[in-house]
Amino acid sequence: MYGILTPIHSLLRWVVLILLLVVIIKSLQGLLSKRSFSGSDNKMSLYLMMSAHTQLVVGILLLFVSPFVKFGNMSDSETRFFTMEHTSMMIIAIVFITIARISSKKATTDTGKFRRLFIFSLIALLIILAAIPWPFSPISRPWF
Repeated sequence: MYGILTPIHSLLRWVVLILLLVVIIKSLQGLLSKRSFSGSDNKMSLYLMMSAHTQLVVGILLLFVSPFVKFGNMSDSETRFFTMEHTSMMIIAIVFITIARISSKKATTDTGKFRRLFIFSLIALLIILAAIPWPFSPISRPWF
């Protein structure tokens, strides 16, 4: 199962990152141009939230089958990273993505919608970038 879930998790990483960048750029453009919040803006934030939640489900499944996750043994930095740090930071980032979507829907003005999407999505992006095991980081994984 690990051999199936890992490529899916890796591919979804790129989907989430691309959608997150699109939402951030579109919300910043909307803020700066003072345009109205469109259906495509709403759909992009929905697709982002759906892909992030799908990624979360795959990640939770990986928690149970990954050889890098060992509950109770935090002495090894790689084990600690995948068991605690990566997992908790990604959950927090997905919470911010969800807050961005929900709070933008509840905002009454277009500026408020764009502002909330931009701020919460940017925070989520920064957390995600810090929590991804990039090939150049001490605990690395390949790009794909």
